[in-house]
Amino acid sequence: MLVPDPKVVRRLLTRYATLRIAQAERYSPAAARELEEVGSMLCGMTGASCVPDAIALADDLLDRARPAAGRPPETDGESGLPLAV
Repeated sequence: MLVPDPKVVRRLLTRYATLRIAQAERYSPAAARELEEVGSMLCGMTGASCVPDAIALADDLLDRARPAAGRPPETDGESGLPLAV
């Protein structure tokens, strides 16, 4: 299974949360459509069948992508630069 880019997942989670807050403050049909689209993208990226499961899986993915405390990020061995995650 392909693992989605954590940066993209984080961006989608942030957008989803922003839209949920906006909808709670004042309903907008355009924001409702975008919220549905972002939720569908999260489901597609994580393989989940519903948004709450997709959010949980995305959170897990971001937790795994974060380097462990006290451990430097892995390097590629050639330039000493961190590998892209």
